Amino acid sequence: MTTTSVTRQTADSPALHYYVVHDGAGVPEGLLVEEFLLAADYSTVGLVSGGWSRPEGRWYEASATSWRIRVDAVLRKRVTPVGRPAAAALYQNLCGADLPDEDAVRAFFGASPAQPPPSSLRLSDSGPRPGFRETRVYRILFTDELSADGLAALSEAWQMPITGDPADPEVRVLGEVRRQVSGDAFRWELRRVAAGAAYGLDVACDLLGERDEAVGVLLRGLTTQMRQQGMIPVTVDRFR
Repeated sequence: MTTTSVTRQTADSPALHYYVVHDGAGVPEGLLVEEFLLAADYSTVGLVSGGWSRPEGRWYEASATSWRIRVDAVLRKRVTPVGRPAAAALYQNLCGADLPDEDAVRAFFGASPAQPPPSSLRLSDSGPRPGFRETRVYRILFTDELSADGLAALSEAWQMPITGDPADPEVRVLGEVRRQVSGDAFRWELRRVAAGAAYGLDVACDLLGERDEAVGVLLRGLTTQMRQQGMIPVTVDRFR
């Protein structure tokens, strides 16, 4: 059984997620910076964030805002996922200073959970796939609409044939990818969730050896690629 503990992502990973915040007229007015807190098995156990506002001229704790953009479609239209270089350029333009490094930004986040949550729900207790030590199944859930250009970009990046008609609202699975890494096997499906109100990457990981770092690398990489297409991650759940 995997022990649940609250952890931050490692220093060499793209741990923080950056968003440009726009005012009602579409003019950039600030930044939102988030970090997902992870269990030892790379599933999500929390979300903390900080924001910077040009009108207020200061940083502040923003976890409530982070959760609101995931349920409020109107508010969500006012944020755009970006990488750190774009966030740094905007910050420099708006206030004439360098964007603080990630450790300094974290100082504005809310406190991490004092106690780890209960172990993740397992929908299957079946053993590993034959030939492997362990099989895990995750879903990375995203909100917002995936554009036709975004789907095409993901198809090209992942060498993923589009197997379902994106224009057909009844189609759920849009494509599937398989990869082999040092004896471990990974496969993921891009899936519409909740009648198209959200999207998920259902990721199966068949692990051969004792180490599982490749799982974390894959989940982070897939999340980054979806964010590059304008999608906002909600959580990473583990089902097996």
